[in-house]
Amino acid sequence: MLKKLQLKNFRIHKDTEIEFSGGLNLIVGGNGQGKTSVIEAIYFLCTTRNYKGAPDQEILRFGGQEYEINGVFSHKAETSARIYYSSGENKRYYLKNGKQVSKATEVIGSLPVVLLTPEDHAITQGTPSERRKFVDSVISQESSPYLHSLLDFNRTLKQRASLLFRIREHGASSSRISELEAWDEKLADSGTELIGFRKRFIAEFAPYLADAYRHIPGNKEVPEIEYVFLNGKAGDDIKKYFLEQLKARRNEEIRRGTNLTGPQKDEFVFSINGMALRNFGSQGQHKTYQAALRFAQFFYLKDKSGLTPILLLDDVFGELDAERSVNISEYLKITGQAFITITDFSNISFIKTGESDKVIFIKEGRQVERL
Repeated sequence: MLKKLQLKNFRIHKDTEIEFSGGLNLIVGGNGQGKTSVIEAIYFLCTTRNYKGAPDQEILRFGGQEYEINGVFSHKAETSARIYYSSGENKRYYLKNGKQVSKATEVIGSLPVVLLTPEDHAITQGTPSERRKFVDSVISQESSPYLHSLLDFNRTLKQRASLLFRIREHGASSSRISELEAWDEKLADSGTELIGFRKRFIAEFAPYLADAYRHIPGNKEVPEIEYVFLNGKAGDDIKKYFLEQLKARRNEEIRRGTNLTGPQKDEFVFSINGMALRNFGSQGQHKTYQAALRFAQFFYLKDKSGLTPILLLDDVFGELDAERSVNISEYLKITGQAFITITDFSNISFIKTGESDKVIFIKEGRQVERL
């Protein structure tokens, strides 16, 4: 649970301090008033990265020299987290319980978080890389070994691509080909490991998705995920097939100077009742699927980690019809702490608030009593 958040020179916020409830926290404000910045800051603290992909100079409030995000979390004990950026040094620091953290892997998964935004349309409607990013983000929060394997694989990809480019530019000497074969072996090892993690994840995640989907539209549609790796042609011996493909496509990879085979090309096919969502889904089905993916992520991480994730919903209800909004509102009753940004407070009668919930009004980067 996040108990308190302080923002200094972060976006429009000069010095904002907010205390939260352990239930629903409705963050209400007009466009450009700073409500989404609260969600952005919470996600930043939990993952060490800005989900909007914004550079630090863009985040820094106009005229400021540094920004800070401070949060106090509680589970069995209190945990303080702080992000500090100095424009003079052009450097960002992350501190946990007062100690500087140098690696994101030391934070990711310890403060689990789930974020649902309108930009999630890219997961179901965008390129395969968006679906890989979703899967990677879920598994990485649950499995430290997966996160380390993913980072190792990406480093190997980068090194191998650099070698392919050098061979293209300077020729295929025997020493360079020997080096490439060594990188092939390493890529096949780490890639096969990633594929194994992803296969297990999809098998475990599918029931969570089906359950979440039932809660939102309340109909008999059945969602499914198919994991397609190595072009869907690998047999039981994945590493062997992987190496065969690397060898078969070597000339093409050298000619293009880049990696063409491996789990960086994987696809996850979302479907409803056996029909591919990307090709045949309605807008309503896409939005339902996106919300179901995030609620499935929430309960999956909760069961796997033993920690209840913080749930963030940024301007989601403006994208949904009344029926889905009501169903999601009911679903929120069993999630624990949640943060929901809303533009129009008069149009959310479907959200049932209780004594443990809180309404927070944000105007011009400040918390106010009412709008």
